[in-house]
Amino acid sequence: MTIREGTSQPTQRSLYKQMVARSEPAPPKLRNAVMAFVSGGLVCTLGEGITDFWERVLRISHKQAADPTVVTLVFLASLLTGLGYFDKLARHAGAGLAVPVTGFANAMTASAMEFKREGLVFGIGGRMFQLAGAVIVYGVVTAFAVGIATGIARLVR
Repeated sequence: MTIREGTSQPTQRSLYKQMVARSEPAPPKLRNAVMAFVSGGLVCTLGEGITDFWERVLRISHKQAADPTVVTLVFLASLLTGLGYFDKLARHAGAGLAVPVTGFANAMTASAMEFKREGLVFGIGGRMFQLAGAVIVYGVVTAFAVGIATGIARLVR
């Protein structure tokens, strides 16, 4: 397929897109799915190990150990992002590494690092939640809606 001179620009764009689509290699979907499954499972196994660690160290219940576990996972993901390893791991591990807690920590840390030159307040403080802000907003709104629905359900009983 060739793009002829004198062809309108919208037609040239669509022909170009068709040419690119044909020459682009197909993504390895099965490999990506397996890697996401395995890496997500490893992150969750790590989380369970950390939970068991906090249970023993702090002598608390499994349920109470969830909070320090989340903090530990956020810290580890932020540390790996800051050292430049998270993206390298994510390239090989795929979507499984973006389990909500670690993906959220990576997004916040990467945004903070990107804008650190603009200063503590306007750079790091102002831009850190740029990507993660939507997650926080929808999380809070969803939690509020579930709380209201739960309250109404209890009143109706």
